Amino acid sequence: MANESDKPLDSRVPYVTAYGNIGKALEKIQQAVTPPRFTLDFLGTKLGLKGGSARPVIPFLKRIGFLGSDGVPTELYKRFRNSTESGAVAAAALRKGFSPLFEINEYSHDLKDPELKGVIVQATGLDASSSMVKSIVGSFNAVKKFAKFDEDLPAEPGSMGKLETPADSGRTQGPMSGINLGYTINLHLPPTSDIAVFDAIFKSLREHLMSEK
Repeated sequence: MANESDKPLDSRVPYVTAYGNIGKALEKIQQAVTPPRFTLDFLGTKLGLKGGSARPVIPFLKRIGFLGSDGVPTELYKRFRNSTESGAVAAAALRKGFSPLFEINEYSHDLKDPELKGVIVQATGLDASSSMVKSIVGSFNAVKKFAKFDEDLPAEPGSMGKLETPADSGRTQGPMSGINLGYTINLHLPPTSDIAVFDAIFKSLREHLMSEK
């Protein structure tokens, strides 16, 4: 059991003591069928990770956004299984799970272990010699192994990237295209039977309205 002084002050930083299981789990996740719920039975039977040392993998996967609080695989989990997106997904998961580290140094993934260790000590308040610091470094690197930070994660299917306005959808002739103005004109005509009067009124209206364009 860890000493009370070994507990991180910032409990948002996840870790697995047997952090080698993280890499094994991520590799197996890419190969195995996505389960309705990620359970201990699935972890042991389908992924081959059994025993008490493997149990913390499940809460760790929840912390990096791969599983919901109920153990149901998230979209991030599903997209990680797509080989064309897995690198960008792992990078997003690393930023999510270890956000306190990235808040201190946004390039934490580029740090060598001694520098990363310093950021962890700063974020958690742990003693640099704590075994938990080593576990956090190992857990971070286990996910980082799959991550590609130079790739952008595409928007999820069905999500709205750019909102299309009426002006975007067809009218591109000018700066005012896409805006349709309508006029409502109420005429109070004089009581007369002289058609020439009406012709003069409508001619005047037409000339003035055309001059507005």
